[in-house]
Amino acid sequence: MTAAERIVQTQLDAYNARDLDAFAACYAENVKVYRLPSMALSLDGRAALADHYASKRFHLPKLHAALLHRIVHGSRVIDHEDVTLDGENRLRAVAIYDVNADGLIAAVWFVDAE
Repeated sequence: MTAAERIVQTQLDAYNARDLDAFAACYAENVKVYRLPSMALSLDGRAALADHYASKRFHLPKLHAALLHRIVHGSRVIDHEDVTLDGENRLRAVAIYDVNADGLIAAVWFVDAE
């Protein structure tokens, strides 16, 4: 497993455990989160990321992301996931992670479904 894949897997494991501190620790302080194809910046910085996941995801007791497929290409990792939100609502997610030289996730692009 590469360093890039290891940090992405660590954040996925923390996501599934709803461990906000461990999850946020996988991201650079100045992480940027974008939406594709618009390239809209949706979150700017680790604090904003932690606030978002604390209020929008980690309070859901059935929250779980199952990894369907992963591509590792150098410092980039692309995950395709089946995400259960509250037991009734599910979504398919595609995330592209860019891992910096410090081994932290510096940027994420979430691909919006059409």
